Amino acid sequence: MIRVGILGAAGYTGGELIRLLLNHPKAEIVFANSESNAGNLVSDVHEGLIGDTDLRFTDQMPFDDVDVIFFCFGHGKSEAFLKEHDVPARVKIIDLAQDFRIKGDHDYLYGLPETHKAAIAEAQHVANPGCFATAIQLGLIPAAQMGLINDDVAVNGITGSTGAGQKPGATTHFSWRNNNFSVYKLFTHQHLHEICQSLNEVKPEGNVHITSPLEDNQEGASIEFIPYRGDFARGIFITEVIKTDRPIDEIVAYYKDFYNDAAFTHYSDKALDLKQVVNTNKCLVHCDKFGNKLVVTSIIDNLLKGAVGQAVQNMNIMFGIDEKAGLNLKASAF
Repeated sequence: MIRVGILGAAGYTGGELIRLLLNHPKAEIVFANSESNAGNLVSDVHEGLIGDTDLRFTDQMPFDDVDVIFFCFGHGKSEAFLKEHDVPARVKIIDLAQDFRIKGDHDYLYGLPETHKAAIAEAQHVANPGCFATAIQLGLIPAAQMGLINDDVAVNGITGSTGAGQKPGATTHFSWRNNNFSVYKLFTHQHLHEICQSLNEVKPEGNVHITSPLEDNQEGASIEFIPYRGDFARGIFITEVIKTDRPIDEIVAYYKDFYNDAAFTHYSDKALDLKQVVNTNKCLVHCDKFGNKLVVTSIIDNLLKGAVGQAVQNMNIMFGIDEKAGLNLKASAF
């Protein structure tokens, strides 16, 4: 069995991760750390787990007793935590925050299984991709690899309220979010950095550099992302517009071949509905063409494929077990 420790276990991602691991055939939770909830039953906080576990939160971190640790911290806290605590070198780490997603002076591998599976299998430390970043990249990476991204790409994305975390805020309170719709972080969303990093890795040599509006040098093709807050709890719906003269049949064939062996990402010949992926680890992708404009649609559940589902997928790959273990989740039609 894979022995698991969870840090930051009281938030939305911590709760979803516990839910997945309780039903994982080859993993067991050794500890779920939360200083503010230490001693309390996990099911007192994550009430959907009532009757499923007697696990209690702890303020202890027995690293010597685990094989892997999941960091479910807020952004910026993982790096600070590692400066203050010694984690044994043999213990694998999967970080769900953004601290190590950009290449730099660290050994964290970017954990997008569709493009880095072989490297993930050898990795000791993995930086789990962001939720918007996952959905956007899985829509754009095949196009980038085909050399289709030579001009600015217009991206729109709608996310559910759970993407903002469990702590209530002015823009997450039910009475504000319900029956409402708003835009935020226009062209400045933090996930743009990792998106452009991935796209530049796969584009053909000699193609234009792919940039974000956050960069000082705006030469090349810009990913112009406008995020929206939706009035639903879970899910991300992305549309991407790419200018290209390549025929749609050729593009669709490439997308299907690219994702042919992917465990959870699938090309759909039909237009997508968000309900197809909510409560699953799937990403679905669809393409349409109107004149010289390719419209790519991609959808995920932000808490699963956009967070802990993908993190468990990465754990499975890192420990050499079935990539789908513990992730046999089915969407509801209603």
